[in-house]
Amino acid sequence: MKKFSLTELIISIVFAELVGVVSALFAGDFRGFYTEVIQPPFSPPAWVFPVVWTVLYASMGISSYMIYRSDNYKNKSALIVYFIQLAVNFSWSIIFFRFRLLPAAAVVAVILTVLVGIMIYKFFSIRKKAGIFNIPYLLWMIFASYLAVGTVLLN
Repeated sequence: MKKFSLTELIISIVFAELVGVVSALFAGDFRGFYTEVIQPPFSPPAWVFPVVWTVLYASMGISSYMIYRSDNYKNKSALIVYFIQLAVNFSWSIIFFRFRLLPAAAVVAVILTVLVGIMIYKFFSIRKKAGIFNIPYLLWMIFASYLAVGTVLLN
């Protein structure tokens, strides 16, 4: 394990958070559209999403920092999966809220869930704590996939 760097940790967290912020900016008025569609049972109020995502992006940033700082030869492939899932994550809000392509957004949510599972597996094999940090993300994505598929079926 390489020496701790507060600067690199902060950059990792801020980078992940910026993915969410920029995606939300491109997505547009998510609260308005969210209230327009018929939502499946157990859909949370709109204010829950930015709160949950802020925590999840911070966890992603922390865990990616752990992997980045690892001396493990597998860290590059794990970080590639991390950046791929971040790109897919970035696209979901835009597909769902900006373009209102509900079936495509449901497919993207399921793909993202699989990618998060792969990322956790890879992170866990390098540093258990980094994998564990993302278990809430996987659980949220399973729930988000349910919401996305449910929204398609109800609308």
